[in-house]
Amino acid sequence: MAKKKIRFMCTAFRDGFQSVYGARVKTDDFLPAVAAAKEAGIDWFEAGGGARFQALYFYSNECAFEMMDRFRETAGPDADLQTLARGVNVVGLESQPSDVIKAHADLFAKHGITTIRNFDALNDVNNLIYSGQCIVDAGLKHQVVVSMMELPPGCSGAHDAAFYEKTLRQILDAGIPFDSVCFKDASGTSTPSKVHETIKLAKKMLPADVMLHFHTHETAGIGGLCYMSAIEAGADAIDLSMAPASGGTCQTDIVTMWHILRGTDYTIDVDIDKIIKAEDVFRDCMKDYFLPPEATQVDPMIPFSPMPGGALTANTQMLRDNGLMDRYPEIIRAMSEVVRKGGFGTSVTPVSQFYFQQAFNNVMFGPWKKFADGYGKMVLGYFGKTPVAPDAEVVKLASEQMGLEPTTKTPLEINDADPSKGLKPARETCEKEGFELSEENIFIVATCKDKGVNFLKGNARIGIRYKKDVEAEQLQKLGATVGGGSGSGTVNVTVDGKSYTVNVDGATATINGKSYSVGAGDAAASAGATAASAGATEPIAAPMPGLIIRTAVEPGTAVQEGQTIVVMEAMKMEMEVKAHKAGTVTSFAVTAGDQVQQGQLLAEMTV
Repeated sequence: MAKKKIRFMCTAFRDGFQSVYGARVKTDDFLPAVAAAKEAGIDWFEAGGGARFQALYFYSNECAFEMMDRFRETAGPDADLQTLARGVNVVGLESQPSDVIKAHADLFAKHGITTIRNFDALNDVNNLIYSGQCIVDAGLKHQVVVSMMELPPGCSGAHDAAFYEKTLRQILDAGIPFDSVCFKDASGTSTPSKVHETIKLAKKMLPADVMLHFHTHETAGIGGLCYMSAIEAGADAIDLSMAPASGGTCQTDIVTMWHILRGTDYTIDVDIDKIIKAEDVFRDCMKDYFLPPEATQVDPMIPFSPMPGGALTANTQMLRDNGLMDRYPEIIRAMSEVVRKGGFGTSVTPVSQFYFQQAFNNVMFGPWKKFADGYGKMVLGYFGKTPVAPDAEVVKLASEQMGLEPTTKTPLEINDADPSKGLKPARETCEKEGFELSEENIFIVATCKDKGVNFLKGNARIGIRYKKDVEAEQLQKLGATVGGGSGSGTVNVTVDGKSYTVNVDGATATINGKSYSVGAGDAAASAGATAASAGATEPIAAPMPGLIIRTAVEPGTAVQEGQTIVVMEAMKMEMEVKAHKAGTVTSFAVTAGDQVQQGQLLAEMTV
């Protein structure tokens, strides 16, 4: 009896990048691995979308459309290149109006994509109707999604097999055109038994010629088992990745799945020696990138606070950027309550980010003292209908703090009526800035806002974490420990598992003949100078670590109490730093693109 061939999509160069490197990878660095994977016989790749759209502009100083073009050229004309879209959010963290949703499908088709996987984190089918139609109208294959996760213990009302069956029935009843169906568990927390039951129910509901796809991550340690459960229940395709972007927060490795299926009635039908060779090429491509330790681990607490692999490392990257990695355990623990009270939206982008942001705020500012914009709008209904009603007290607090009433309007209704959203204001921004009025540039500004403008101006900054940068950071911390940069001596330090002898002389540490500045003398002197020269001026300090997006006024501007002075970003949240009293802004100590620490001087004003 012939074995059943299970198809797989290689996610290494999209979800793998997001799940390990926060999606921050240069195109030149990974294309040789794509070529090696093609040589190994792989012809179905996840090639963009999701976080691999905005992250290229935010952190890599690259254009996502050019990346897709080069991916197509490398993979060849016959490869199925698939991207990820977030329903009415498409490739942004906020929902979009109709014209942006249509432009997304048209532009991705223009740049070599053949299939778009389309999901809504709330499983609100209304958010899939228009977005799915645009994908099909653009000549692309539409893979419609039911998103999955496990609820924290003690919760019920959604995310069981009956809920997923109901969601699929709503998709069928809505008449959404699709070519295949995917059940997507981005947090990797669904139990194997639930996966099996869900796939069996879906298989009975769908026509025999519709491909049924299952997606998960290894974050909770059950990815391979869930894949086997899905296959035995009738799944036709799964998602697999390649080392070093496999296992842990990523998808199961191709080699691992090949091994799991040995001796069974199923096969992924690969030449395993060629796959291993391709993985060797991929490892070499990524050798200079910092591999976060949490990306390679299985976390048994993830089912209690379902953080997707793709969001987990993106968030830990930002925590490291902001010097807050020590707060990560508290934030993950705080996520459980945020999920319990938020209406059970699936923990996948953008909702996973909303959960993390609110947990972050609850840890940093106190429980429910400050609502993250996305989380607050979600519980108030601005992203669609949550699977169950959010906690009434949380809804009341969000409404009071944000000055917004709950709504039952659809996101499309809201966004199409918002003059600040869409292609028209984005075009006007491009005209004002003198950018080429290409479809791509207008879309970049519409979906990436200020950071898209900075990229097109040539002001984007690289935010990729390389091993050498982490090594330098660790040595700087070492210098602070060894007498705060004022002592001397020789110490041993371990970096990435390797032991080094470091000679410390005052503010300089020398390793292998290379010197690093490890002292805090300049910063201390600067702080002292600021304090000494403050005089009658009032300092405006950063309330938390983050990235400066823009200054909101010019020096010399008279401002009122509560007026915005600086706009900064922390953990993908925009934060307005306001004047604490009326006065005149005299100077700024920061410019757009600067990374600042909590308490750092942003501006000065006279009062």
